Amino acid sequence: MNRYASLSDDFYLNVNLNTEMELPSSREVVLHFAEQMQKRYPEMRNFYARDRNDFILEEDKDKGSYRWCSIEPRRLSSGHVNPESIDDALEQHRRALELAPYELSVSPLDCEALDLLWGFDFSFRGNHNQLVAEALGVCPALEKLTTIPGASFVTHEPSVTLALDEECRMQCRVGVETRTTPYNIRTGEYQEDQVSVYVTARRYGSLDPGQTFLDALDDLSDLAGEVLDNYVIESVLEPLARTISMH
Repeated sequence: MNRYASLSDDFYLNVNLNTEMELPSSREVVLHFAEQMQKRYPEMRNFYARDRNDFILEEDKDKGSYRWCSIEPRRLSSGHVNPESIDDALEQHRRALELAPYELSVSPLDCEALDLLWGFDFSFRGNHNQLVAEALGVCPALEKLTTIPGASFVTHEPSVTLALDEECRMQCRVGVETRTTPYNIRTGEYQEDQVSVYVTARRYGSLDPGQTFLDALDDLSDLAGEVLDNYVIESVLEPLARTISMH
């Protein structure tokens, strides 16, 4: 099992290649790309069209760990939920990006953005926003607002995006997403749902001369891994897990 699996209830690693021009959507091109992915991963046998030009290839979801890949008009995505190892997930993403120039005619010049997302889902029944405030705190400048009599958290989704180079082309975003609605708070009716933490490393713009999508993916993986290990696990993921365990 991968070293991040114990940090949350579900863990997933996704890559998204966003393009400036629309990707081809003809029957022959889409099916041939899907067949090439399936050759490497035979259990990816569920193929369907979600919308008119959104196509998905995925494994069965009932086993808890599964792979998926999708082609949208201007985005190619690859994801692995609860992978056995980080290398397994990255190998899948490399395969998708390796096929993109040949099967989908994607040029390094056509890259609007390439991002690698590490997602962590925590199951919790209750006010997610209150939970996040309790686990991670509130910005000191706004903390006094929490003392207003009778007030309750309707939204509290801390997020920060940092540029890691002078041109702001390499960025990293850490954000929390909650799913509690005002209806839940008003009625006190809560269903178990996921509080999500996302760590996204993103590279904007066309690739540098001689650079491949695989090179760019390796850079993003190194960046996200460093941010996770040195800044996010101890300060965000572990406090959330501890707070949930106390409820």
